[in-house]
Amino acid sequence: MDSIREAGLLNTLEQAHKHKIIYDRPAATFFEGALLGNGGLGAVVTTRPDSVLIHFGHNNVWDIRIAENNQDRIGTFDSLFAKLKEIPDTYTSLSDEGWYRDYVTMTSENYSFPYPRPMPCGSLLLGFDPRSTEVLGHSLQIDNGVCEIHFLNEGTPATLQVFVDQHTDRLWVAMKDSDLPGKTVSFFDRLKLIPDPSTPKEIPAFRASINASNKQLAFYQTMPFSCQAEETHYGHPQDRAFRLSARISQSIPIHESGNELEVRLGAEAGFVVCVQLEEGLDSVISKEAIILIEPPTNVSFVHALSYSLDIWHEYWSRSGVALEDEFLERIWYRNLYFFHCSVKPEAICPGLFANWSYGMIGADWHGDYHMNYNTQQPFWVAFSSNHVDKHLAYVNMVDHVLPISRKWAKEYYRLRGAYYPHSAYPVDMNVMPYPVPHWGWEICETPWTVQSLWWHYLYTMDKSFLAERAFTPMKEAVMFMVDYMKRPEAHGDAWGDDRYHIFPTVVPELYELTPGFKKNSDCIVDLTLTKFLFNAFTKACDELERNDEEAELLAEVNEVLHKFPDYPTAESQGGKVFVSVPNEDPEVVYNVPNGVSTIFPGEDHGLHSSPEEYEIAVNSYKNHRNEGGNDLVFYHLAGARLGQLDLERFKRQIQYCLLPNGTCTDKVLQSGGRYSDTTAFDFMGAMGIWFENFALPAVINECLMQSYNGILRFFPNWSTEKYTEFSTLRAVGGFLVSAAAYQGDVLWIDIFSEAGSRLQIYSPWENDVKCIHSSGEELLRGNIIMVDTVKGENIRLLRAQV
Repeated sequence: MDSIREAGLLNTLEQAHKHKIIYDRPAATFFEGALLGNGGLGAVVTTRPDSVLIHFGHNNVWDIRIAENNQDRIGTFDSLFAKLKEIPDTYTSLSDEGWYRDYVTMTSENYSFPYPRPMPCGSLLLGFDPRSTEVLGHSLQIDNGVCEIHFLNEGTPATLQVFVDQHTDRLWVAMKDSDLPGKTVSFFDRLKLIPDPSTPKEIPAFRASINASNKQLAFYQTMPFSCQAEETHYGHPQDRAFRLSARISQSIPIHESGNELEVRLGAEAGFVVCVQLEEGLDSVISKEAIILIEPPTNVSFVHALSYSLDIWHEYWSRSGVALEDEFLERIWYRNLYFFHCSVKPEAICPGLFANWSYGMIGADWHGDYHMNYNTQQPFWVAFSSNHVDKHLAYVNMVDHVLPISRKWAKEYYRLRGAYYPHSAYPVDMNVMPYPVPHWGWEICETPWTVQSLWWHYLYTMDKSFLAERAFTPMKEAVMFMVDYMKRPEAHGDAWGDDRYHIFPTVVPELYELTPGFKKNSDCIVDLTLTKFLFNAFTKACDELERNDEEAELLAEVNEVLHKFPDYPTAESQGGKVFVSVPNEDPEVVYNVPNGVSTIFPGEDHGLHSSPEEYEIAVNSYKNHRNEGGNDLVFYHLAGARLGQLDLERFKRQIQYCLLPNGTCTDKVLQSGGRYSDTTAFDFMGAMGIWFENFALPAVINECLMQSYNGILRFFPNWSTEKYTEFSTLRAVGGFLVSAAAYQGDVLWIDIFSEAGSRLQIYSPWENDVKCIHSSGEELLRGNIIMVDTVKGENIRLLRAQV
């Protein structure tokens, strides 16, 4: 077959080029527009019958005000726990108790304010006369981030090119010349900058400026640090600001229209616009009305595009797939495109809706960090897709929340270590944003927050990262969990066993706190992630040779692990299954896929498990009922880990969630849980661009290759009958792995060892394996193949000829 290639020759850029996003009509709404970005700056390119309208956002630009009222009334965990234990277990809900109802109102007050939230950065409008010009649609080339908008102007085709600069926070716009450079005459007759209509009225008004001689417009927006009117008026040292500027090429005649931040444009060739966003401290961003951008030209447009193409080429060189399943290949490339647009380590870690916002789109739940899966999930794709550098944005976020987490553990819980938050903001915090017990007591969020720090090490074997970035946050989480599980209330005679329990706790997105704490102990998500954390910390101490230094804490960890609770189970109609808490009905409708959490992210169960445990895990996966919203990646990744994912059904659910812009939103799947028969099943679609779903390629990666237990497994959830190839997917041990399969056989495996780790694979061949590496060739045999590698070595594995 012609598409079969030799190892290492997959053209990933060419593969990405095949999957442009095409829209064949005006894209008038936010969710129809093309998404552009550089990991900091985000842009949504919409088209209307009379204009092009581009909305700007930025991961660094937030309304940074924060309400932190009632700090002296929150109390401590112990005092509140004592009062809650006195509430009769016969109550239907803790809210039946008046004092608790008032307490919830008080502690949720701060979260009810509209800030902090991502601050939209305004819009650029390019208008034209619809009597002579018609928008036909647009195409977004995901291999290079260029959006082309297609028009008919006086019956002649014309194209406008738009891209976000990958080196700086600029967006470039230019007419595409079909023949001679610079000869296409522009039909745009007006340009306007529009400050976002949702900008709070109580903050300082924007300052608008037009410099007609230099053909530049700008507005400057201060974002006050303080909620107090006086400090908002006179300023605060921590105020932030942004300026949105647009400069038009010198060849285009302009004159002011009389409307704010709008100019009229003449029809000439050489139409180029450069839009620049500056952001930072108000004291650093110049207060000058106009800070001139160098005049944009066709030459500067081409240079900026060329520099940006280098970034895109490097990005796509990291990994790639070639699948005969065109739909899943498209999903793989498009979501990695969105991932690159939305995150980079030099910018603030994205919240729920990343760097795209307009009006109140992107403001639900403050667009913040939710630590019971939402914030973690998008970074699951960073590891196996070989974009580990992107994960550093998340690591920076962990560093940001560590001080408040330590403070909360010490002052609220009176325990060592750090208790990581349920919700957090990328602003200064002096108190937990959501200290409401019925969600704020989700214990799983502490081990979950630091889990990927260990993954980062496993997939790179970077000991400097482990020592300098991962170890301290992990240790802080370990200290808290050890102390929490060894509290008198969490073990002893009252439990009827010798175990250390996780109590009280709250199941993610289910039950809240219940009278008598009936459903508030030993949540399976807490258990699996805490076990993961304890084992990871033990291995980290060994890797860093800190066993003596951490001997006391390691002894406590070992003690708890030896008396760790069993995972809760129940008998379902399909057999024994895992459930989220003891004595739970196995027919419950979940939100977060709690019942499969031991498979993923807990990594305790999978294809490596004993037959007995594997059967329970498979039963749990098949029995799972989910109301939708938090399952598109999470649930299906667990299925892939078991080799049980129905790819056709997975594709249909992706189709159900797809938006016109190529992203997947969160959608309701069934009533019977928190949602009723009258719930709008698409209600989450209008909230924003769901950053979390960009992890969809991780599901596909796990179908092609798994390495979570340190042993590589090939095509565990994929038919090898049709030609399939992947290039440099990253595996545990610091390996970059490529492979191809066809007609039921694995054709070749190519592995690059970054760290010189021992390589282990489940052999995909029943006969001997031919291994070609730096020391020569050898024949290997057995179900598990082991090769000691050298750092920087390439290894080729082939079926040995009989």
